[in-house]
Amino acid sequence: MRSEKMRSEDLFERLLGYAPEDRAKAIRELSKPQQREYVERWWQWAHKGQFEPKGDWRIWLIRAGRGFGKTRAGAEWVHARARANPDARIALVGGNEADVQHVMIEGAGGLLAAAREDEKLVWHRSTGELIFPSGAQAHVYSAGAPEGLRGPEHHFAWCDELAKWGQRGEAAWDNMMLGMRLGEAPRIVVTTTPRPVKLMRKVMTLPGVHETCGRTAANPWLPMSFIEAMTADYGGTRLGRQELDGEMIDEVEGALWKRELLEACRAEAVPALTRIVVGVDPPAGVGGDACGIVAAGVGRDGRGWVLEDASVQGATPEGWARAVAACAARHGADRVVAEKNQGGAMVKSVLLGADSGLPVTLVHASQGKTARAEPVSLLYETGKVRHWGVFPALEDELCGLVLGGGYEGPGRSPDRADALVWALTELMLGRRAKAAVRGL
Repeated sequence: MRSEKMRSEDLFERLLGYAPEDRAKAIRELSKPQQREYVERWWQWAHKGQFEPKGDWRIWLIRAGRGFGKTRAGAEWVHARARANPDARIALVGGNEADVQHVMIEGAGGLLAAAREDEKLVWHRSTGELIFPSGAQAHVYSAGAPEGLRGPEHHFAWCDELAKWGQRGEAAWDNMMLGMRLGEAPRIVVTTTPRPVKLMRKVMTLPGVHETCGRTAANPWLPMSFIEAMTADYGGTRLGRQELDGEMIDEVEGALWKRELLEACRAEAVPALTRIVVGVDPPAGVGGDACGIVAAGVGRDGRGWVLEDASVQGATPEGWARAVAACAARHGADRVVAEKNQGGAMVKSVLLGADSGLPVTLVHASQGKTARAEPVSLLYETGKVRHWGVFPALEDELCGLVLGGGYEGPGRSPDRADALVWALTELMLGRRAKAAVRGL
């Protein structure tokens, strides 16, 4: 018996060294008892984002992409609490009862699958009650029926997919929190893919929250073919950043650009272009704001194309000037359009120093960034601009520009967005652009 156990341990050690595709095949060839033992050795092959954090926390928020292993982490945490606390009362809360049953309890990474072979859980599906071998009890609750959480008291709670709890989700959360009063240190685990909803923002700012963030690719046991396929299809898009990277992507009220608008303007192929320019928003100093550098072109039909975001952060004047020259060379740009407010003569001399043959036009910013951006945003709304690929940092800045003035995006200033505005204004709204359109 001992030798058989040792053989299993050696086998499991080898399995951990296999590529995910090879490991899945090898696991299918194991005997049923060996497969069960492998599942129970979760602590051996789990990645660090799935382990309970140390220290004094009240809410453990696992905010991560799909496939990160959130459900298994939640199930293992609940099992550990039930084993250590025979009198524990545990709330299992999902968007609805079906989600709790099918994912948190009966799912591939749920509580029944995560139980050890010698643990016989009693699952009363009709009443929504799960009894652990220790005597601890878990109860199913729906966020869509918050009144069900109004009276019960609990030691622990596991909340899954908080961002999908719907309109009554906040009431369900509040009722649950008011009932977290059993034991000396009630704790809650939240496993969710993030969405910019009010309840998510509320929980993220509560005291005593420990946040674990992670991407789908952080799970080393996922097949590389799956990760590559998902990245190819969704990488950099709003959906991919939310569902794969676990990012919290907010919509700013009154923003000039909406995420859906930017997603709709993507294209994989660029037609022949009549002009290409590079827009530049130079930084005021060294080591501060980024130097916005955006290449864009225009086709014979008057449609604009955003080709590259080549912006650089923290570069010297010579450094960002070289980046501008390199971008212009890559795309065969016929002109560089740069804002001259931050020392016009210096800007032009630095750019010409990087490439003496570079045609440079300096433009004066007589309006604020948002006012300059409004006409360009209208070009997007009328379908006259396309993005050749995805530009997450640039698009975040565009979505932070607010109608009527103001900026609520990342960083101190929308330097990338301003460079785009200069480029598309030159191509589609300036005097040269209008003359070119009349000529066609």
